[in-house]
Amino acid sequence: MRIKLDKINCDLTRLNQTYQSVVVEGSFGLMTPMAEGKSFADWITQRKMPVVLVVGIKDGCVNHALLTVKVIQQLGVPLLGWIANRINPLLSHYAEIVDLLVEHIDAPLLGKIPYLHKPEEQELGHYLTNIDRLMYMQTEFIK
Repeated sequence: MRIKLDKINCDLTRLNQTYQSVVVEGSFGLMTPMAEGKSFADWITQRKMPVVLVVGIKDGCVNHALLTVKVIQQLGVPLLGWIANRINPLLSHYAEIVDLLVEHIDAPLLGKIPYLHKPEEQELGHYLTNIDRLMYMQTEFIK
């Protein structure tokens, strides 16, 4: 897959001129290579983009989430908060994992998305329960 950074940068500039806030999804992960020897982490760091981390709640996610938070902190970009996304409906210790992450991630839990069949066909915004905190954090970090 070839990513055209020039086009992405141009589109982002255009969107920033039109909208107060623009959400950029890094669906393949923070350290994913993009192009020209740059990772997604390099790209957001260069633009000083704040991050909302989405954690797919499953076995092994605690280590992955905490490592990702550590990288975000090392990059010096703001972590506005995180979202728990339940991707395994049979996970018996879902609540315990979320509680552990709440205890160890130094950013607010912004919402919990339950397991959903075909989530791409559903409205997810109402699962964000801490949106006021997100708006506050955004204004604090983007000055």
